[in-house]
Amino acid sequence: MKRVIEAEGVVTRFGERTIHDGVSLHVNEREIYAILGESGSGKSVLMKEMILLLRPQAGKITVLGQNLDNISFKEAQWLRSEWGVLFQFGALYSSLTIAENIEVQLKEYTKLSKRMRDELVRSKIAMVGLDAHVGALYPSELSGGMIKRAALARALAMEPKLLFLDEPTSGLDPVGARNFDKLIVELRHMLGITVVMITHDLDSISNIVDRMAILADRHVVAEGTLEDVLHSTHPFVEEFFKNEYSREKFAHRLKEGEIDVL
Repeated sequence: MKRVIEAEGVVTRFGERTIHDGVSLHVNEREIYAILGESGSGKSVLMKEMILLLRPQAGKITVLGQNLDNISFKEAQWLRSEWGVLFQFGALYSSLTIAENIEVQLKEYTKLSKRMRDELVRSKIAMVGLDAHVGALYPSELSGGMIKRAALARALAMEPKLLFLDEPTSGLDPVGARNFDKLIVELRHMLGITVVMITHDLDSISNIVDRMAILADRHVVAEGTLEDVLHSTHPFVEEFFKNEYSREKFAHRLKEGEIDVL
């Protein structure tokens, strides 16, 4: 199976504080991969390193075959066009309409005509399940769930190979969260994208995540499918999953068809 992201021995420090001390993991093509961890474990920091917003002090991160440690400006620009990012609170530009927000990357990275850009914007709005009229609205006029979908449409503007999601279901009601999960799975199947997500949502983890990495004590303490991870005896893993996904409960729910492990 082709690996699209690899982290090897990543060390991250902020001053004298060590966040990562030899973090290694890999993400396979077309899978939905989750990064979980205790508070302060560096989940968001690791994602920011994967998208060139931060640089680790040691180790190696490779994305789509590019070593991020010695990447050229031109290669970095290409990579940025190959991934989309949905930040936790959407991070939409408040002074722009939703259509203008989605159009930003198309204006920056392509030479498409205005007519073509408008057509692509309309298609992305429809792709994430929003009505066409939403394009003319401003972020302040949208609900939390609509903001998530609008930000997702922007992340998909360049038809990326990789999609990074930071707590995509946080702030959504249970129905909205499950609908968003369903949308992510549909987009993966439709577009063939690879999804990397930070999440604490147990339903997302059990229903849409293929594999995951658990960060604790500055390392990856477990990696694999949910079933694999449940074999870990690390205290954080046991504490995080014990109520809903003890090994016995997980086996029973899987047998009864209450959980879909993709």
